[in-house]
Amino acid sequence: MNVLRFSDLCAQGKAKGQRVFIRADLNVPQDADGRITEDTRIRASVPCIQQALDAGAAVMVTSHLGRPTEGEFKPADSLAPVARRLSELLGREVPLVADWVNGVQVQPGQVVLLENCRVNKGEKKNDEALSRKMAALCDIYVNDAFGTAHRAEGTTYGIAQFAPMACAGPLLAAEIDAISKALANPKRPLVAIVAGSKVSTKLTILQSLAHNVDQLIVGGGIANTFMLAAGLPIGKSLAEPDLVQDAKAVIDAMKARGAEVPIPTDVVTAKEFKADAKAEVKAARDVQPDDMILDIGPDTAAQLAAQLKAAGTIVWNGPVGVFEMAPFENGTRTIAQAIAQSDAFSIAGGGDTLAAIAKYGIEKNMGYISTGGGAFLEVLEGKTLPAFEILMKRAAG
Repeated sequence: MNVLRFSDLCAQGKAKGQRVFIRADLNVPQDADGRITEDTRIRASVPCIQQALDAGAAVMVTSHLGRPTEGEFKPADSLAPVARRLSELLGREVPLVADWVNGVQVQPGQVVLLENCRVNKGEKKNDEALSRKMAALCDIYVNDAFGTAHRAEGTTYGIAQFAPMACAGPLLAAEIDAISKALANPKRPLVAIVAGSKVSTKLTILQSLAHNVDQLIVGGGIANTFMLAAGLPIGKSLAEPDLVQDAKAVIDAMKARGAEVPIPTDVVTAKEFKADAKAEVKAARDVQPDDMILDIGPDTAAQLAAQLKAAGTIVWNGPVGVFEMAPFENGTRTIAQAIAQSDAFSIAGGGDTLAAIAKYGIEKNMGYISTGGGAFLEVLEGKTLPAFEILMKRAAG
């Protein structure tokens, strides 16, 4: 994927004295009092901002926060808590600028945070007049927000179209490199883990991966639908019986390529969906009508772990059981540890997946942890993300 990289422009001295507009992803969770409860995204944005400051640029940074109504700014929409945290991380004051679309005062060596970009009318619909105004604010536009790369909005697409120069920041560039390594030029065998409650939300991903991966491991409610497709009983487990034919089509597409979708041979069941419910390990064929499948069994987990350890590339999206509850976490824990021990290049994305990675302390063993949920899923579907598309167009001249 050929895009201009901000790090290259800085190394060549092309950012010195220039007005640099960075679209970051600073959409962090807050409590009822507006205090930031988790600041990973802010910390992840610091290298790009620091790079621009070190290069002698006049730096503007913006992001969305929450779901504001365009044209109606409310105090809860403000990036003020983000500005305070960013000031702490950068060791300098980061002023917050409101009503910035028509002009921003910032000098080389300074950084300002531009108030919530989604409050601006026309942002979400990528309004051309707004995009041109924002593009006029800068000499170099930098997209460093992979989490919004699947949306064609004013600050993710339009400004990149009209800015004098448009490039990828270090975070976005790292995502591009990891995605290319995992999906465009993977070391084989390529194993994908796709789990979640519903086949319907990930059907297009499963269909796309079925033409590329060597093993497609399904988990959670998705696995239950695949078990139905394989003729196994699932009791009162979460599943989508109307998508059994689609699941069969994925199995057949894999089989036609000499690849496979491993179906669980044993499962962990309970009569109730509760953390203190009695967990029973049983063969997949022995699931009773009043059973709920809440995890894969130890034999299935061991078999999948062996496949993961032998993989060349692993793509992971979703835990394979209700890992938040101790009786039903063994499958996800076994898979997490197998990925950590594998020599494969591994890329993981999605909120629940990141929670599992944190729970089992394997962050340092992952090849790459993606910062985008929806964007990561669309990449797995084989889509070209709008933010990537416009940066490639600009790089091609």
